[in-house]
Amino acid sequence: MSWIFILGFALSVFFMLMYFLSRFVTHMKEEQNLHIESFKETLIDKDNPVGLSGDELQKLKKQQEEAQQHLREVISKIPVVQKDGKFQVDYEEVQRRKESALASAGSNGVKPHNGNS
Repeated sequence: MSWIFILGFALSVFFMLMYFLSRFVTHMKEEQNLHIESFKETLIDKDNPVGLSGDELQKLKKQQEEAQQHLREVISKIPVVQKDGKFQVDYEEVQRRKESALASAGSNGVKPHNGNS
């Protein structure tokens, strides 16, 4: 029978400490102007892993689309040939383009830079 009194006393002390702890946390949040996020707020959205606002997310998506378009344009300018089922850079075409660019620069009176200064 004495264990029931001990259990009742222990539970009352526990709930009293929990009450004081919750009051202390509430007071500190108000004092320091804090916002404690709930677990649901911290879950990562697969479309927005960084947690940006709507406008920032749309702006970032637009920048990424522009970067992808620029990358496609740059890659499409690289001459490639298919050898043994693999795409490889066509070094002969690159050399021809380089020579034609040097020839046109030379005919315009511009001295080509060969990298040896």
